[in-house]
Amino acid sequence: MLLPIVAAMVLKVIFTPASQGVEITGALIYFTIPMPFMDLPIGESQVNSWLLIISIIFLCLFMTHGIKERPNLKRQYVIEWAVDKVKAMVGESMGEYFAGFASFIAGIMVLSAFSSLMSLVGLFPPTSDINVVAGWAILVFFIITYYKMKCGPVNYLKGFTKPVALLLPINIISEFATPVSMAFRHYGNILSGTVISVLLGAALRTLSAKILGWLPGFLGDIPYLQVGIPAVLSLYFDVFSSLLQAYIFAMLTMMYVSSAFDYDLYSQRQNDKQKKKQKKAAANA
Repeated sequence: MLLPIVAAMVLKVIFTPASQGVEITGALIYFTIPMPFMDLPIGESQVNSWLLIISIIFLCLFMTHGIKERPNLKRQYVIEWAVDKVKAMVGESMGEYFAGFASFIAGIMVLSAFSSLMSLVGLFPPTSDINVVAGWAILVFFIITYYKMKCGPVNYLKGFTKPVALLLPINIISEFATPVSMAFRHYGNILSGTVISVLLGAALRTLSAKILGWLPGFLGDIPYLQVGIPAVLSLYFDVFSSLLQAYIFAMLTMMYVSSAFDYDLYSQRQNDKQKKKQKKAAANA
């Protein structure tokens, strides 16, 4: 579970150039793949995402190894509690028809939360890259469109004219604004927390040097004001905010997907298809 994270830390140490002072930069670029229209850079965002996925896979294997029908391991109690909570959340937010979405929602929350928490070990969090979060949002957008189309393409197109046809341009814009708002909300909150933490740490270091720099020898070089305060703020920006944004992204996914699907209309459409098949079979007989 830990080896992929250690590998990501080693790569960061090897490829990070020497710098002086505080710098706020994007993800490191490890190498670039030549492409016909635009070169494809492979950097911390992609590498950390894949290494994190590997770590999560091993975590799941560890948590589910040796489980039995009657729990006798503490980790089995933990994983069963987590599964029950996610199923209950999906059932309350999406309904019985979407019960199978529990694993997808759990995957979104775990991947998002652990991606953001990578900043605790000094790694670039993939959720601070708009390309990563936008990919998740586009995937959710395709799922939303799929469930809208299950009620028929004609009904899908009619939805742009509701409640009145004059709102057609606004409805089209709002349709494509969904993945944009999801991506920028998640990305903006995580990135802003990282930037604020770095700026505050630099400010405390400078303030410590101004106030206590008169101390003799190495005592004047110690950033006393950096002790404790950044750690407390990290509890919010790096831990609480990361978990909160993962939960919000999952809740928005459930809300958009469930609201896009009209179960009654879908059932009626399926019944009409079944009746047509029965009539056709009776006519052929």
